[in-house]
Amino acid sequence: MPPPLPEEIQRHLDIFVVAAQTVFGADLAAAVLFGSAADGQLRATSDVNLLLLLKRFTPQAADALRAPLRLAHAAIDLQVMFLLESELPQAADAFAVKFADIIARHQVLHGADPFASLHTNRDAVLRRLRQVLLNQQVRMRERYMLLSLNEEQLAGAIADAAGPLRSAAASLAQLEGKPAQSGKQALEAFVDQLGDPALHSALQAMSAARETARLAPGQALPAFTSLMAITERLREHAEQMR
Repeated sequence: MPPPLPEEIQRHLDIFVVAAQTVFGADLAAAVLFGSAADGQLRATSDVNLLLLLKRFTPQAADALRAPLRLAHAAIDLQVMFLLESELPQAADAFAVKFADIIARHQVLHGADPFASLHTNRDAVLRRLRQVLLNQQVRMRERYMLLSLNEEQLAGAIADAAGPLRSAAASLAQLEGKPAQSGKQALEAFVDQLGDPALHSALQAMSAARETARLAPGQALPAFTSLMAITERLREHAEQMR
């Protein structure tokens, strides 16, 4: 069992889930916590990610949930995905990397587990993984150009890179038939194979940036450029897979 959430986060999450049950009623099939909050890896820079699986979505019900959502978003950075039951299989293929991560680490807060028998298609995971890593490369180049002279902002970009890179590494490991492991473990194992101590230092800096949203002076720029190199190697590996 993962460690409990901080009391304040749990309180706001509970309030929001009760509000969703009240508003959607029988149309709420499941409320599922996923990501770092679901496996005890929540950090200072982390979002709290929640999936509301619905039988139908109506503006009237959505309007009634607007205020609770705004409050929870402001208080704990709650990010909610509103998905219909009928859309789940298509979403799992269209966003295969994200849903592979959700399947691997989630907690059901209400209703039945929609992921108990859901599996992502291997070809879809590989195709989407390549897209995610290409997008990450392009985004990191943009971040470098805009933020490389501002260490505080660059530390935030380093923290933001943790989720995509860890999910990508976990998906690669899954595609290679390796035992299930967390995204952090999968990324560390991938970097181990590269044999470059500077890249391991970048992973340590990324963890520190997630914990505190800042890094020591002079640490952010080399860490970010090393993360760009890791992203490139992940993408090269994904492109070579069949």
